[in-house]
Amino acid sequence: MIIEPKVRGFICVTAHSEGCKKNVLRQINYVKSQGEIVDSPKKVLIIGASTGYGLASRIVASFGCKADTIGVYFERPETEGKLGSAGFYNGRSLDEFSRAEGRLSESINGDAFSDAIKGQAIALIREKFSQIDCIIYSLASPRRTDPVSGETYKSVLKPIEAPFLGKTVNTDTEQVLEIAIDPATEEEIEATRKVMGGEDWERWIEQLLAADVLAKGVRTCAYSYIGPEVTWPIYTHGTIGRAKDHLEQSAKNIQNKLEKLQGEAMISVNKAVVTQASSAIPVVPLYNSILFKIMKQKGIHEGCIEQMYRLFSSHFNANRDEVGRIRLDNLEMRDDVQREVKAIWPRISTENLRTLSDFGGYYQDFLRLFGFGVAGVDYGKDIEIS
Repeated sequence: MIIEPKVRGFICVTAHSEGCKKNVLRQINYVKSQGEIVDSPKKVLIIGASTGYGLASRIVASFGCKADTIGVYFERPETEGKLGSAGFYNGRSLDEFSRAEGRLSESINGDAFSDAIKGQAIALIREKFSQIDCIIYSLASPRRTDPVSGETYKSVLKPIEAPFLGKTVNTDTEQVLEIAIDPATEEEIEATRKVMGGEDWERWIEQLLAADVLAKGVRTCAYSYIGPEVTWPIYTHGTIGRAKDHLEQSAKNIQNKLEKLQGEAMISVNKAVVTQASSAIPVVPLYNSILFKIMKQKGIHEGCIEQMYRLFSSHFNANRDEVGRIRLDNLEMRDDVQREVKAIWPRISTENLRTLSDFGGYYQDFLRLFGFGVAGVDYGKDIEIS
């Protein structure tokens, strides 16, 4: 089968297995080129490990820290001649590369929100890992079923109180458009908090603690984003931002729970990058296109793998802010960078999209998420589907 990208809005419905494998290898090679991270975690659980920051975290843990890893994700496997999802191919490839270097690399494919998958992870830790000294929480999902009530919640990308009016880019047509989004209802705000807040992260830690599979000095870190004012109405001041506030409160709750192990719970505020989740957020793809051009011109652009290497190599202490959050977005939020973004934003249009921004680079990164446009891959070659 010849596999080609089929893009539908903010998602690509096809994935190229060899491209995904090469993309994982590209990130592994970057980590190896940076050198081994000393005094680093050696038994790492990554919840949400198949794409974006979660995948990059697992790659850095395995090849930068030389750690044994468990990756938990919910991806469509390749079956009966049907393509698997990009995340499935990423996880499979990472296990293959890690095991080839003699490290434990186990993947659990299922609903990380469920207690059944938490129990499966605990059983695997007891069987092969003994204890975990680092937990990364990088879960991004549009819905969650509460394991206690059985109710399913769906998150929304909406402003709060006032409608949102702003610019976005249609990645299919390359048109810069004005969009209007009505504010979220209280029910939608709460549903988004239930999905994207810290409730599940806290539940994971509670069950791992109860099972006595966390090592003394264990660290856990969840990822967040703040961004500039242009994105605040739909992000920081919107439903996602409200959920991220809850995530920060959960970090404090978890910190208290980990005191007996002298552990630490942290939030890392990361840079804007191209991920499957971020591509779905109005405004963000256009903002990213402008941001990438500016940061590349200044030689300070980073993707997921560069960010996660910086996080792990700083031993989770890089650029702490006044409330203790790790600020990996410090380069993005530099005054000179944001000043230039603000200057371009009101001028950007369909006609000058390619000249005033790095939309081409953004779209290349987007396709690479699904294994397309990766150097060294013959896309005219037949791919066998098992």
